[in-house]
Amino acid sequence: MTSIESPCILVCSIDMKTGYCFGCGRTRDEISGWMDMTPETRREIMAQLPERLATVERKPRRETRRARMARERGETVG
Repeated sequence: MTSIESPCILVCSIDMKTGYCFGCGRTRDEISGWMDMTPETRREIMAQLPERLATVERKPRRETRRARMARERGETVG
């Protein structure tokens, strides 16, 4: 079984103004259809995510699970 590349950082909350997830920048439709998309389509969407995330109304206030786990292991998260 092959791994599916995903921008998910386990902060699953949608900005009501933009419709983008605060954590990854995808829309609800993109999140729900992610597994059925071609790798090319997923890469096209991922290329748009940094620009989208810059438009969300607020940033997540809580520490992500990924960041917490890395912190607990003594690692730094980019």
